[in-house]
Amino acid sequence: MSTKKLPFNKQQIEKIIKKYPTPFHIYDEKRIRENAKRFYQAFSWAPNFKNYFAVKACPNPYILKILKKEGMGTDCSSLPELMMAETVGILGENIMFSSNDTPQKEFKKAKSLGAIINLDDITHIEMLESLDTPDIICFRYNPGPLRKSGVNTIIGKPEEAKYGMTKNQLFEGYKIMKAKGVKRFGLHTMVVSNELDIKALAETAAMLFDLTVEVYEKLGIKLEFVNLGGGIGIPYKVEQEEVNLEKLAKRVKKLYEQKIVKNHLDPLKIFYECGRMITGPFGYLVTTTIHEKHTYKDYIGVDACMANLMRPGMYGAYHHETILGKEKSPKNHTYDVVGSLCENNDKFAVDRELPKIEIGDIIVIHDTGAHGYAMGFNYNGKLRSAELLLKVDGTVEMIRRAETVDDYFATLNF
Repeated sequence: MSTKKLPFNKQQIEKIIKKYPTPFHIYDEKRIRENAKRFYQAFSWAPNFKNYFAVKACPNPYILKILKKEGMGTDCSSLPELMMAETVGILGENIMFSSNDTPQKEFKKAKSLGAIINLDDITHIEMLESLDTPDIICFRYNPGPLRKSGVNTIIGKPEEAKYGMTKNQLFEGYKIMKAKGVKRFGLHTMVVSNELDIKALAETAAMLFDLTVEVYEKLGIKLEFVNLGGGIGIPYKVEQEEVNLEKLAKRVKKLYEQKIVKNHLDPLKIFYECGRMITGPFGYLVTTTIHEKHTYKDYIGVDACMANLMRPGMYGAYHHETILGKEKSPKNHTYDVVGSLCENNDKFAVDRELPKIEIGDIIVIHDTGAHGYAMGFNYNGKLRSAELLLKVDGTVEMIRRAETVDDYFATLNF
C-alpha cells in the first residue's frame, strides 16, 4: 500500500495562495532528487546506466535542470522539446530523439544537436538521406503478437499501436544503415505504460536482450545500448504498491548475465526513458472549492478544470485527493469533484468518498507531476495555471506563470 504524504500543510499552502492564486501545480524538488538518486543507485551495476527523462511528462526547463544535475538526459519527440533540452545545456548523446510521423526539420535539429536518433519506421531512413549519415542510430521495435503476455491499459496491444517496426523491418533497417557506414547501434521499445508489475517490466528487458543476441548472430552487429522504454508506473491509488526499483534492477541484472554476458556481448549500456516515475508522484494540483451543487448527485465545483489535468476526463484515471485541514476527518460524504468546462467528463473524481467539503476548502489532487500541466489546453477559453517549485530549502519559486487573457488572444490577428 502506498502512502499519499504531502510536503506541505494547510498553513503553508494558504501562505503560498496569497502570492500565487489557485489553481496551480507545485513540484517537490527534494523528493524528485531523492527519487532520481534511488533509480540510479538501483541500476548502478549496469554499464553507463542513464535515464532519458521523457520531456513530454513535465516540459519545464527548471525540472530539466534539476534532472540534469542528477545525471539524466532527455527523451525528446518534437522541435520545442529539443530546443528546451538545448536551452538547459543537455546536448549531444544526452538527448534521445524518439518521435513518430516526424517532419524532416525535426530530424535536422536533432542531428545538429548530436542527439541519438531513434527511428520509429523504416521509411524514415529515406528522410535522413538529406542529412549526413549519423554516427549512431537506434531503431524502435514493435513486437506485435510476438509479445508474450498482457495488454497494457494505455498502449494496448502492440500490434494495434502506431509505434515501432516489425521484426523483419528492424533487421532490414540495421542492414541498410550498416551498409551506409553506421557503426554504432541501439535498440528501443516501449510496449507498456504506467506498469506496476515487475514481471511485465522485466519481460521487456528479456525480449530486448534476446533480440540483441539475434542481431549479433544474424547481422554481426554488436549493439551499443538497449533502451527499455519508460513504462515504469506509479501507484495512483492508495491500495497500489509502488514499483520496487531495487527488485526490478536485480531481475534485469540476472537477465543481463544470462543473456548478454553469457553470449559475450557485454558491456551493453542500459537506458530507460522514464518520465512519469521520476516526477509524477511529486507534483500536486492545488485548487479551491468555489461551488457546491445538489441535484441527483452531490457536486463540488473547484477553480481548476480538465484544462489543468486531463487524465481523469481522458482516461477515467484515478487521482487521490486530500482536503487540507480535514486529513483525519471521516469520509462520510460522496461527491463528484468537477471543473467548469462545458463537458460532462470534466470531473476530477466521481462518486468519491470524502470529508464534508465547504466553499473555500483547499483540495490537493495528487500525482500530477507528470502528464498534468503538460496535457493542458485552452478549450472553452480556459487558461493554463502556474507551475511552482517547492525548493529543497523550503522556499517556493514560480517556474511558469499562469496564462492570461492576453496570452489567449496573442496569436489572433483580427
